[in-house]
Amino acid sequence: MRFGDKLGFCARSLLSQRTRTLLIVLAMAIATAGVTMLTWLGDSARRYVTGQFSALGTNLVIVLPGRSETTGGAPPLLGETSRDLTLDDAEALLRSPAVRRVSPVVVGNALASVDGLSRETTVLGANADLLAVRHLELAMGRFLPSGAEAAAPVCVLGATVRDQLFPDRVPLGEFLRLGDRRYRVIGVLATGGTSLGTDLDEVVLLPAVAAQALFDSPGVFRILIEAVDRDAVPRVVSDVEQTIAARHEGERDVTVITQDALSSTFDGILGALTMAVGGIAAISLIVAGILIMNVMVVAVTQRRAEVGLLKALGADAATIRAVFLGEALLLSALGCGAGLLCGQGASHLVHRFVPVLEPGVPAWSMGAAAVVAVGCGLLFGTAPARRAARLDPVEALSRR
Repeated sequence: MRFGDKLGFCARSLLSQRTRTLLIVLAMAIATAGVTMLTWLGDSARRYVTGQFSALGTNLVIVLPGRSETTGGAPPLLGETSRDLTLDDAEALLRSPAVRRVSPVVVGNALASVDGLSRETTVLGANADLLAVRHLELAMGRFLPSGAEAAAPVCVLGATVRDQLFPDRVPLGEFLRLGDRRYRVIGVLATGGTSLGTDLDEVVLLPAVAAQALFDSPGVFRILIEAVDRDAVPRVVSDVEQTIAARHEGERDVTVITQDALSSTFDGILGALTMAVGGIAAISLIVAGILIMNVMVVAVTQRRAEVGLLKALGADAATIRAVFLGEALLLSALGCGAGLLCGQGASHLVHRFVPVLEPGVPAWSMGAAAVVAVGCGLLFGTAPARRAARLDPVEALSRR
């Protein structure tokens, strides 16, 4: 029997039992779609988190006050020194040849008001280098001043703050009140500055010195450092620890975090989670494969006479096995194809409601689902095919 004849025979056998075939294909399709959707969600979350870390800046190193360490006790406590980082500390870090830019960051909340309009907003104190370190863009005006004007009472607005407090006019040159102080608006950030849960559209940027005066706080929340290149990041980490230790009486009382370390850690965690979820979902493919085996066992029993006739006409055991295995593979392939299409379509549908998730199931996920689905069909279809091949033609034709 030629390959085309075998394929046609398998197709006619499946079409003769349309309802049963449809249900098996549906089960395999649902299982495949579930695997692809779960792996797509995990992979999209991983890419989103990685993209958020990339949006922080290039070759970024973050310095936080206090050194996290386990101090003992039951349960263990997070011990940190109480010494603050200062603007002078940030200035001292510029002495390292591996450092390109440094931007100290001061964070607080204040009531912003203009002409009877007011809203609570996050205030970020920084310097002129923040624009380059964080790869921010301006919609209009200019960014925070540097040099002798670094402490000037000026501010830069996020896009949402501008729309809410200056809805019908250009804010440049206008005055904004934060708490009991007034600041002149010199610029507006472009939209789309969201990073790691901080929406820069919702903030007001002040010079770091002005922010410290507003909040009556001499310390800084953190220091952002841009290394000269990726290879210089380890040198920056070493220089930061040594510089801070020299300025803080020999104590290395800061926590230094690199962008790559954060990104790779979350990437590894989410990647492992994606594989685990996909593996759990793959169990449904095995269940669908068992369903195919059960159906094929019943089919062998119902088609004993047909098998006997094929053997009487000269079909050998290999041909019988190929025919029944072909039916199992066709069921798996049809269900897998339908499931992949459903998963791909569902990813685009979900993207419409959750734009941060990129549409499109990754190729590796589709390939893995296809291999597992077809493999299950082949594995669980083998036993019924062998059983059919071992039937005696005389007994099969006599229906015993």
